[in-house]
Amino acid sequence: MKTVGLPIIFCVLVALSCSLLARESIRVGIIGLDTSHVIAFTEILNDENNPNHVPGARVVAAVPGGSPDIPASTSHVEGYTKELRERFQVEIVSDISALCAKVDAVLLESVDGRPHLNQLRPVIAARKPVFIDKPLAGSLKDALEIARLVKDSGVPCFSASSLRFFPGVTRLKHDPGVGSILGCDVQSPCATEPHHPDLYWYGVHGVEMLFMLMGPGCDSVTRVASDNYDIVVGKWADGRLGTFRGIRKGAQPFGATVFGEKRVKASDPIDGTLYSHLVREIVQFFVSGVPPVRMEETVETIAFMSAADESKRRGGVPVKIADVMASPPRENTPP
Repeated sequence: MKTVGLPIIFCVLVALSCSLLARESIRVGIIGLDTSHVIAFTEILNDENNPNHVPGARVVAAVPGGSPDIPASTSHVEGYTKELRERFQVEIVSDISALCAKVDAVLLESVDGRPHLNQLRPVIAARKPVFIDKPLAGSLKDALEIARLVKDSGVPCFSASSLRFFPGVTRLKHDPGVGSILGCDVQSPCATEPHHPDLYWYGVHGVEMLFMLMGPGCDSVTRVASDNYDIVVGKWADGRLGTFRGIRKGAQPFGATVFGEKRVKASDPIDGTLYSHLVREIVQFFVSGVPPVRMEETVETIAFMSAADESKRRGGVPVKIADVMASPPRENTPP
């Protein structure tokens, strides 16, 4: 009589384990309480009555953090810390190692990209899957080091803007009426912050939409800039052109227009469900350990923005992505 094959038993056990894991609440810790994302994400995860509730994970602990040289950071830490503690009963702890001991996964939310590398190191050491909110880092040099740490450690990690997953934008990617995307124009607000390369602070949202629609493979970047506007043209290796328009005056909607083989089509308006789509991706990532965005593509978006700054410095000449990757510019000093 034949016995049941071990591979079949193993597959059944894995399926059962995955099913159980998906039903259990993953304990989530937050690093950096200086952005509105910490409240928005916690509402979506912890409040079952929230119409955009995403089940499967719960924020249980947090480290306040904060950057003293950025008013947009320091002005929010106290209020968000108080709200997490009192409204959501989130435990506030003093350091990242203590946080990692209490949680299964981490949201690295510090609004300032500069400390992300050092904040990530103890998370990697504790081998906790981690989502890093935009921007991935405060410099291309730090972004490359983050990518190296993640690759060498094997710890699951990804970073993304919420705009990358908004259905009104993502539908353009796979719309059969559009066909293959031959080019793309994206616009977004583009407020700047003096400690970050210009597009890192808020233009990153538009750049992420551009890469989600065009895919990786940008070869060079050219930027035309004024006080209130930026036009950044990316030339992809296959000859396609993708543009980012950063806006600092007047109406500042998020949006995209794709130029396809069959049709030109604009994205639907962004609405109030924006964050829930990203949070759903994060929870699925915590369960599976499979990043929805490859780190290589995220690093390319950072290089795109650094190349845009370099193009501005050189008077608007094209700058190769490969050149800034090989020799990252000096972009900041740690806080």
